[in-house]
Amino acid sequence: MPNTKSAERRMRNSARKQLQNRSVKSRLHTLERSYLNLVGAGKRDDASNALRVVTSAFDKAAKSGVIHRATANRKKSRLALRLAKAK
Repeated sequence: MPNTKSAERRMRNSARKQLQNRSVKSRLHTLERSYLNLVGAGKRDDASNALRVVTSAFDKAAKSGVIHRATANRKKSRLALRLAKAK
């Protein structure tokens, strides 16, 4: 339990930010999974559109600090490679 008013406030803020971060991460996982399903099914046009959406989502998550910038870049790179190999 927090001992001071400021610690109490930080606890409330942390809980609120944790919920938001979890929501963003969940969306990232969902987008990534749907993209990989499209690549696996061989739907190149849909997959390239999905790649743009996933890339944008990773950039936004990195910009807001939900995930690290290098993590976002690594995942975007690997997803793009998957699409290139599917040719």
